[in-house]
Amino acid sequence: MTTQVTDHRGGVWSIAVPIPDNPLGHTLVHLLETDRGPVLIDTGWDDPDSWDTLVAGVTACGFALTDLHGVLITHHHPDHHGLSAKVREASGAWLAMHAADTSVVRRTREATPDRWLDHLIAKLAAAGAPDDHLAPLRTARAGGGGRRMPGLRAALPDREIGPGELLDLPGRRLRAIWTPGHTPGHVCLHLEEEHPAQQNRGFGRLFSGDHLLPGITPHIGLYEDPAESAGEVADPLGDYLDSLERIGRLAPAEVLPAHQHAFTDAGGRVRALLAHHEERLAQLRTLLSEPRTAWQLARAMEWNRPWEQIPYGSRTIAVSEAEAHLRRLVKLGHAESVPGSGPVRYQAVDGVR
Repeated sequence: MTTQVTDHRGGVWSIAVPIPDNPLGHTLVHLLETDRGPVLIDTGWDDPDSWDTLVAGVTACGFALTDLHGVLITHHHPDHHGLSAKVREASGAWLAMHAADTSVVRRTREATPDRWLDHLIAKLAAAGAPDDHLAPLRTARAGGGGRRMPGLRAALPDREIGPGELLDLPGRRLRAIWTPGHTPGHVCLHLEEEHPAQQNRGFGRLFSGDHLLPGITPHIGLYEDPAESAGEVADPLGDYLDSLERIGRLAPAEVLPAHQHAFTDAGGRVRALLAHHEERLAQLRTLLSEPRTAWQLARAMEWNRPWEQIPYGSRTIAVSEAEAHLRRLVKLGHAESVPGSGPVRYQAVDGVR
């Protein structure tokens, strides 16, 4: 096992924690030194090799696991939050997360083991997924496959990360920025301190989680939102675009993401992502010149490979992304559902195709 640790200077480190069987390769867990002891930003996937790598990485940074003071979670996904319970148990560190993602974790923990699969099957059927895609899920449901889903026993945090909050980290100025979209409670963390490399333009460093990555467009799919139970419909893509603009105005000197590598020119990356989603929405309006279900729209969309080469699980993710874009188009008045269609089909609104 080789441990890849990077010293970003100024008491900031990154540890590359592997994600098993995933093309992303690893999660960059960041360690921030404080006057009360080091704090981790994310923890990595719950896997024995990942755990060993994380522990070795903390040691390589010059600390013992028991030195950890706290853990800040950018969002609830298992490649970020998976090892949090083990870290807390081994170190006594507190865990902190935004309330919207804490709510997701709580609902997941309280659900019966097979409820997630029931929900997924119903959602995909409503989106127009064919029987050959639903059949493996139904088989897994009948065999109790829901018991093996990641995140069913994810740790509940001890503290809440409030939007705009200057976190209680002695000797550091780290401010939370709520950036929903990838998840409802995703947060970026802005280190409001001069960059060690004074020539870097902008101010401070941004721990961006999955919100802003140098060469990947983060997945934006539908997420369960408590607001929906109050009669409102969540708009994850709209949330993400708004969050991107906030980060663009922040103009940090450097971005420290949870995947790939650190980079500068946050503003340029934000502009590229905004343009990408604007172009994608325009393409979808053209595709909706004829009525399509969410599944049919996902099949027709441009991906990084032909639909036939997209793995089974990734097709489910692609459909969720198509649905998030449909939500945005409907909210903007650029698309509407076809009355009486089942599964529901959508079409572009005349005059805005």
